[in-house]
Amino acid sequence: MLPPKRKTLLTILLAILGLAAAYDWYRGCYQRTVLFDASGLRLPPALAGAGPIRLVHFHDPACPCNVGNQQHLAELIERYGARGVSFHAVQRPGSRGGLPPVLAALQPLAALPDGKAPPASPALAIWDRQGHLAYFGPYNEGATCTSANSFVEPILDALLEGRPVRAGGTLAEGCFCDWR
Repeated sequence: MLPPKRKTLLTILLAILGLAAAYDWYRGCYQRTVLFDASGLRLPPALAGAGPIRLVHFHDPACPCNVGNQQHLAELIERYGARGVSFHAVQRPGSRGGLPPVLAALQPLAALPDGKAPPASPALAIWDRQGHLAYFGPYNEGATCTSANSFVEPILDALLEGRPVRAGGTLAEGCFCDWR
């Protein structure tokens, strides 16, 4: 029989090893480097051309990485929706589920023309007022998604101020699920 002090130390050691194994599993399943290639990415004809700034959110309801950006996306809708940015969503084909009620303002799109889609989700694309693709890629880099480490706010602010942005392709490391 182990003395109580050794039992406690053994329990703590086993807990630490368990947490390390769980983190390693997470990194192996979802933490990856992804190239977001914007070539050929277009809006559906009904949304193409001049109009408001358009943000399209790509999501897979089964992907645990999407949970991390939902609060951030809700904050974006609240902050920029009133300033004329329109928000849309494309759900991974064949996936089940949907967005939480807090994201009800997102207008669903069946798909983008020519079947173009991101290599992974969560991802987004932003088109400027002239209908030119300004950004395609992740919300941020890293395991968490907040306005503190986001690429989105600076891009939307620049576009709303009339400054051009052309960041069509991005290489990022973070929490992503394969789209295809």
